[in-house]
Amino acid sequence: AMSKSAVKISSDLLSSPLCEQEPSFLEMVTAFDTAMKRMDSFNQEKVKEKMGNGSAGSVRESWNERFSSVFPSLNMAVKRREQTLQDYKRLQSKVEKYEEKERTGPVLAKLHQ
Repeated sequence: AMSKSAVKISSDLLSSPLCEQEPSFLEMVTAFDTAMKRMDSFNQEKVKEKMGNGSAGSVRESWNERFSSVFPSLNMAVKRREQTLQDYKRLQSKVEKYEEKERTGPVLAKLHQ
């Protein structure tokens, strides 16, 4: 999706009136457009190649394996998010349990907590 967006942006830039006025800008945008189209076709080939060898999950796992060592802070952020999401789900189920109970003083206090 990102490479498709980049191709769209480069195509939009090519159709810009500024390209007609500035030849140097047209040259840069044309080079950018060519690069984005090449990147998009390369990405499509890689996705097809990976899809042929496995499912979409294996593509994601492959990317995770490759880039987890390159971006350790991102990997830690993903782990923290997963932990926070688990905590949220656990607490949400507690809230639902207290909402189903009779509304007495102790139950309302725990629900407020």
